[in-house]
This record gives sequence, structure tokens and C-alpha cells, in this order.
Amino acid sequence: MGGFSGNRSPMGKDTDSQSREERLAAKLRENLRRRKAQARAIEGEESAENPANPSQSGAQ
Repeated sequence: MGGFSGNRSPMGKDTDSQSREERLAAKLRENLRRRKAQARAIEGEESAENPANPSQSGAQ
């Protein structure tokens, strides 16, 4: 048997890895957006509960 499995050709491996990289990059961007939205929501809740205490996540 060859050095690769299944019916993939050596030429197809580059396009597979490229599309995989693109999918991973898209998932990372989506995850980052979600985490930023969650952080903003949490920060908004904290500031609404404690208007006298500013958030400690600002510049130091």
C-alpha cells in the first residue's frame, strides 16, 4: 500500500488541508465573536448591578 489512506490522491491533500485550515479559521473567528459578546453581556450586567463600582477590567 501507499503512504496515504483511502482514495485520496497526493494532489488532493493540499486542497483538503487548505479547506480544513479555512474551516478552522472560520470557527475561530466565530468563537471569538461569541466570547466577545459574552464578555460584553457580563460586563453590562455587572455595571448595571454596581453603578458605583467601575469594572476592574479596564486599563491599569
